[in-house]
Amino acid sequence: MTGSTATPRRGRGRRTRSEAADTRARILAVAREEFSERGYEKTSVRGIAKAAGVDSALVHHYFGTKEQIFGAAVEVAFAPAFRARDDILDGPLDGVGERLTRTIFGLWENPVTRAPLLAIVRSAVNNETAAAVFRRLIATQLLRRIGEQLDLPDADLRAELAAAQLVGVAMMRYVIRIEPIASADAERIIERVAPVVQGHLTGP
Repeated sequence: MTGSTATPRRGRGRRTRSEAADTRARILAVAREEFSERGYEKTSVRGIAKAAGVDSALVHHYFGTKEQIFGAAVEVAFAPAFRARDDILDGPLDGVGERLTRTIFGLWENPVTRAPLLAIVRSAVNNETAAAVFRRLIATQLLRRIGEQLDLPDADLRAELAAAQLVGVAMMRYVIRIEPIASADAERIIERVAPVVQGHLTGP
């Protein structure tokens, strides 16, 4: 009798965890869409909850404040780059610029990862709170690790200048869409940008 009642309870637990994960993912996907369409300032927790079909309290339960929801969206958007950082740092230091450039532009060139990136960058450009969240996550998750590996004077500044180069080109190509950068072959862009990024990281 005892054994027959234990199995259903475990089953219910598995379904509950699965449903919770699905709900959290749905809220986060909706949040990215809201930030993309409305911008950070006009997006609200209540609006995200309504679009996701849940109560506002549930959004707060999973993510906390609107700033924290935005932070979670940034982490998801840049997760592939964060996961690839060890690969970026592996190998000869004189090739780190190209590896970093290829990783970042690989995210932008992929339609699946480009959409959330656009949503995040547009919000960060238009709101200081969103920009601060964006900067903090990129600095702690990516730039600081690169700076630690350089072992050169002004390593943090070098890493930030490299990031500024990549973000600037990405803004012009994917967000503002200035020609001829917007329609140029991605490989050609990488070939021109990677040496500049390398120079920021390891140059004199």
